[in-house]
Amino acid sequence: MAQFLSAFADNAVLFTVIAIVMHSPHTESWYIPAVQSAFTVAYVVLAPWAGEIADTHAKPKILLQANLLKACGALLLLFNVEPILAYSVVGIGAAIYNPVKYGILPELADYDQLVKANSLMEGSTILAILLGMLAGAKLADYSTQGALMACVALFIVSALVTLLLPTGEIKKAVSGSKIIAFSKEIKEFFQLDGSSFAVLGGGLFWLAAATLRVILIAWAPLVLMTQNTTEIATLTLFLAIGIIIGSAIVPRLIPLEHIGRARIPSYLMALAVLALSFTGTMWSARAALLVVGMMGGMFIVPVNAVLQELGKETIGSGRAVALQGFFNNIGMLLGVGCYTLAAANHTGPVLAMMALGGIIFIGTFLVSLSLRRQNL
Repeated sequence: MAQFLSAFADNAVLFTVIAIVMHSPHTESWYIPAVQSAFTVAYVVLAPWAGEIADTHAKPKILLQANLLKACGALLLLFNVEPILAYSVVGIGAAIYNPVKYGILPELADYDQLVKANSLMEGSTILAILLGMLAGAKLADYSTQGALMACVALFIVSALVTLLLPTGEIKKAVSGSKIIAFSKEIKEFFQLDGSSFAVLGGGLFWLAAATLRVILIAWAPLVLMTQNTTEIATLTLFLAIGIIIGSAIVPRLIPLEHIGRARIPSYLMALAVLALSFTGTMWSARAALLVVGMMGGMFIVPVNAVLQELGKETIGSGRAVALQGFFNNIGMLLGVGCYTLAAANHTGPVLAMMALGGIIFIGTFLVSLSLRRQNL
């Protein structure tokens, strides 16, 4: 419930920002990708500290404070602060929140239930993203101020719900430079069997997800003639439904000991993105997005589960999630940043979408090279 409410508000804020930008008559094509990048920068910059915060403090306390920080970012938007700056504050809260929400799962679920726990978390998160996008877009088309006030209220309610969570395991803080300690953790973690595929595969997934989302904002009005943020948000309904379906069925298909099987849905996700770039009607686009979502859900759930289990056994689950977030958001920044530059140089969204499909396919092949035969 805590994660659902917070993720709902995160995405309602994003689509409120998109509505603010779309209603502005002089906004450049690179501005919305830049807003998205401002959110993700915090994950990269704060990664050396976020994981330790998650592992060395009571988890409900950190979740509460992170939600209140997100609420402050929404309030800044309400008072007409520059959207890039205000949304970056929401990103700081999310960067602190993320290692705790996933880091607590190995403490609540046994080894054989961890994929299922991640499935439930991922499914509820995607449902929250879906409803948050739709509600945020609908409210923002009516009143951006009303949408932002609703987001602030949801962040506060989520903060209060976190007080019902168990304290969780509290580890001893690492002395010395956090940046040096973080670099050592990266080196230690990448020596574990399956870690390279989990970390780099997760980064590839989020590069694809973030880039596809910003491409859709330009692609849908051009190809499908959508007129407002509500129509764009409605289009992503099928992407979200696909991820929920994929997240629900994957525990039966890909156990942790055979994590290499996750590369198959990743290849299929790449092909589905390529197919999406050739669609020209609303229903064919929805069908392609449904398949993209299903394959993405089947890929990311076992990847998250194996990373958390490896982290629990070594550097700590919170630190492992922060490390994952570091690479995930580097991937997001690279993907969205490259698209921002391409859009600024008048590259069309159709060509950008085709390039993204190719990158996912090639990236999946490269990260799969680190797998051992027993993982397949």
